[in-house]
Amino acid sequence: MRPEPHISEFNRPIVEEFRANGGRVGGLFEGGDLLLLTTVGAKSGREHTTPLGYVRDGDRLLVVASAGGSPRHPAWYHNLLEHPMVEVEVGTETFGAIAVPAEGAERDRLFEEIVRVAPGYADYQVGVERRLPVVALERSFTEAGPDEIANLADKLVEIHRWLRDQLRRVRAEADAYFAEREAGDVRPVGLNLQLRQHCLAFCESLHFHHTGEDAQLLPEMERRHPHLRAAIGRLRAEHRTVDRIRGELERLLADVTTAHPDRFRAELDRMTGELEAHLDFEEESLIPVLAAIPFPPGPPGV
Repeated sequence: MRPEPHISEFNRPIVEEFRANGGRVGGLFEGGDLLLLTTVGAKSGREHTTPLGYVRDGDRLLVVASAGGSPRHPAWYHNLLEHPMVEVEVGTETFGAIAVPAEGAERDRLFEEIVRVAPGYADYQVGVERRLPVVALERSFTEAGPDEIANLADKLVEIHRWLRDQLRRVRAEADAYFAEREAGDVRPVGLNLQLRQHCLAFCESLHFHHTGEDAQLLPEMERRHPHLRAAIGRLRAEHRTVDRIRGELERLLADVTTAHPDRFRAELDRMTGELEAHLDFEEESLIPVLAAIPFPPGPPGV
């Protein structure tokens, strides 16, 4: 069981009222659109939950790092720059999201849309020298319906599909980013943070997936199915290899504006090849056994 996220004493009554009333609150937020954003602390690694106003933009939710007109960015903004994978609560729904700050003309366009809905943000911007960040919250993982996920094999395939799709997206954004940079734009507007956030989100998700398998799924499979020990040993070794490449990719992202395009692409290609082979082998090895285990699991002893 994960620890409860930290909530400031000021925000706690708002969060409690939100959860008790299906996302509706009174006071300053009455009548407005409110969500709860849970981020992972950039330094502490501890989860923090913050209530924020939001504006819809298609499938995305937009939030502004206004901090009530403070001259400094709020802590939750620094957190999502370090850990793009966040949790969002809207009404009675909770889902994972990737937090992507907008840049350049796109940021300005979105801020104008937000001000049309919530004019108060314009007042905040006038009162501070910093440019208020606009952050798009993109659903990170659209889970299949109950008719599609009947067992652990289905769930594994679903997770693998998301990892493959995310990796393809990172590659497409990297190609677009470096094409503009090679054309003479030292810092292509609109792609730097987008590429960085999606790439970090992929790296975090991959690390979480493999850590969970190593700690829970694989030991249990090894205990119940001794004939899989050799395959599980290979999977563990591949996890270490993929994790090393992931670390190298994250180091390249430390300053993507100066990353060498050929080296970055080579690392991404190497990771793609090894990850695809790993996922294929994992599915080939484990799906026949996982297909017999219902998902979600029933009560203990059932």
